[in-house]
Amino acid sequence: MRTIAEINAKIQQQRAVVRTAEELKARVQEVGLAKAAKETDVITTGTFEPMESSGAILNMGHTDPPIKIRQCWLDGVMAYSGFGAVDLYLGATQMAEGLPGEGIAEERGGGHVIADLIAGKSVSLRATGHVTDCYPRAAFETTITKDSINQFYLYNPRNLYQNFIVGVNGGDRPLYTYLGPLQPGLSNAVYSNPGALSPLMNDPDLALVGVGTKIFLGGGIGYVAWEGTQHFPLQRRLPNRTPVGPAATLALIGDAKQMQARWVRGCYFKSYGSSLMLGVGVPLPVLNESVVAHCAVQDQDLVAPVVDFSIPRRVRPTFGLVSYAQLKSGKITIEGKPVRTAPLASIYLSRQVAQELKQWITEGKFTLTEPVAAIPPERSFVAQDRRSAQLSLD
Repeated sequence: MRTIAEINAKIQQQRAVVRTAEELKARVQEVGLAKAAKETDVITTGTFEPMESSGAILNMGHTDPPIKIRQCWLDGVMAYSGFGAVDLYLGATQMAEGLPGEGIAEERGGGHVIADLIAGKSVSLRATGHVTDCYPRAAFETTITKDSINQFYLYNPRNLYQNFIVGVNGGDRPLYTYLGPLQPGLSNAVYSNPGALSPLMNDPDLALVGVGTKIFLGGGIGYVAWEGTQHFPLQRRLPNRTPVGPAATLALIGDAKQMQARWVRGCYFKSYGSSLMLGVGVPLPVLNESVVAHCAVQDQDLVAPVVDFSIPRRVRPTFGLVSYAQLKSGKITIEGKPVRTAPLASIYLSRQVAQELKQWITEGKFTLTEPVAAIPPERSFVAQDRRSAQLSLD
């Protein structure tokens, strides 16, 4: 048994033994569960994948004369301005909508603007105001960088899906989805979760992660702020406690001024929209042997459902479950047909996130935090079917 305080003392003395999730799994195979637990203090996990339920809070600072912003565009991408005079929220999936002749790229959205600001680039700002006695200015245009504004931090309502789906297309035309293009006739399959590398696959009951847990977020320091939207811990689970489909999620927060361009990148899905590729790493303290038992799961121990996107319904038919080992092999079999697979998550960069977080901890630059509250273990998933049916009857 260890405590986080004891582990932090070893980190500060640069004596902590830190292993990435992959290194820990290999060590368990070599020496067994008990010995691996005894000799390991922290396990680092990581992922680098699109996380579209993300965005940034920005405070512009007051102009002279002051303006109460009611509409605002950053490089042609609209930011929400309905709180505070010069506070903005820029969503990763908000698409550019510039005026004719402004030369705004159609394949550009909030994720690209956020990534540009983090990279130190300049971004144009165009705002209109709600004129009042205390805010008399009607319009404002300028250019901003992350250093010319006050606060600039990510607040992401839903990141780190504990598991997700595999998308396929059993129809007769290409489909353009949040998983990317799905070719007709079951010609390809796309999955988004990195499997055994994934942070919450290694802490299936969220026994170690809670509100206030310090994490690696976009190359800087972040924290778990709350449960994520669509948090569904009641998903059916295997005997090893990992879910068979989308389950727990987390809301994350972190100072974007500390982040690094390598770990925050805007992206665009053809005929779907923009998103944000984000590197997130979660440290798992080895408080007891059960922590290592959960982290010992391999890709063959984890499964995801294969979902047919050609059926335009909220609940779509599935072709059963496949393991992440099968997915990572590059091919799965659906109804006797071989189907090539590809990940949305970068497995290589997911490994690099876990490795960089390991280096931070090993060098004494990153200590662990005690959660101040647990992530709720029970949340039902509410859909709008019943309400929609009632409205149609009315």
